[in-house]
Amino acid sequence: MISQTTEYALRAIVFLADSPTEAHTAEAIAEGTKVPVGYLSKIMQGLAKAGLVSSQRGLYGGFTLIKSPKELTVYAVVQAVDPIVRITECPLGLEGHGANLCPLHRGLDNAMLAVETAFKKLTIHHLLNQPQTSRPLCAFPRHAE
Repeated sequence: MISQTTEYALRAIVFLADSPTEAHTAEAIAEGTKVPVGYLSKIMQGLAKAGLVSSQRGLYGGFTLIKSPKELTVYAVVQAVDPIVRITECPLGLEGHGANLCPLHRGLDNAMLAVETAFKKLTIHHLLNQPQTSRPLCAFPRHAE
């Protein structure tokens, strides 16, 4: 349903959201999220370009979240790295179909709409603060809010 790139981006965002005031290097994020550092570096560049994280070079540099985890949605992360594409016209270019989608393409678009809607409601804060025994990326310690 979601790409590996999207999964890795969400892991990185969750990692950063657990300590939103600290800068983390790509190496530290890669280690904490089990993502290859080379791949993660490209993802982090995309997240920075989308305005979700900031990057600072130097001795105390690294990546930090720009938005609060309470405001940052899963949808925003997905759209930054591998956007959900809605079907607005017949993908086959069939004459007479245009925006009047056939049942197959209407059904697929409705499913994408449902995923889009769910992702827009789900914040990163919510992912980190579910009252259950397991936490995302539980290999790293929980920080105070």
